[in-house]
Amino acid sequence: MIQLLFLVLIAEGIVALLLMVKIGPLRELVMKGLDQVKMGKGPATVKTIAGTMSVILLSSVTSILKIQNKGAKLGTMTPMDQVLWRTHLLETSLMGFSLFLGFLIDRMHHYLQKLNRLRGTAGASKEEFEKLQKERSQLKEKEEQASQEIKLLQKQISILSEDLKKLNLEAKEKDKKIETAEAHVISLQKQAADLLLEYDRLLEDNQNFQTQALGFRG
Repeated sequence: MIQLLFLVLIAEGIVALLLMVKIGPLRELVMKGLDQVKMGKGPATVKTIAGTMSVILLSSVTSILKIQNKGAKLGTMTPMDQVLWRTHLLETSLMGFSLFLGFLIDRMHHYLQKLNRLRGTAGASKEEFEKLQKERSQLKEKEEQASQEIKLLQKQISILSEDLKKLNLEAKEKDKKIETAEAHVISLQKQAADLLLEYDRLLEDNQNFQTQALGFRG
């Protein structure tokens, strides 16, 4: 019994050490082994073993108390009682340490699983953050390109506005020239009409003179 308890303690100590200290792939192997133990009927078996050890532990503690009470009544313990007392005390100590290490291993396994999940979540969050940073830099580049294009369009619009102003000025100048030309044409037409009237009057005077000349000859 004591040799078996020593073997259990040594095995539990090795498992606990491998969980606490990462030595190559051994921690992952231990974690996988504990995962397998906790699957299926494993938890029930472990609980049964732990319950049995607890009962034996209580029985050993009871035996120790009985031996101590017996020695207290007799004033001393017989050699046989001393051997039994030491044996029960050693068994109790080994079983207590074994149960404690089992509980410690279970908690370490539980928290290491949580830590692995948190690391996985943190890794996914980090990838998502890097993706968002990349998208942000791309959007920033697109924004800069759009800003440059807007500035270029604004420059082109200002150039077109200046050209339009120039065209409007040229159109106004041409309108003024056209108005001046039309006024000149109207003035020339008036002068031509006056000349035609003068020409008609001269023709009429000429005919009158010719008539008078013929009358003097007759």
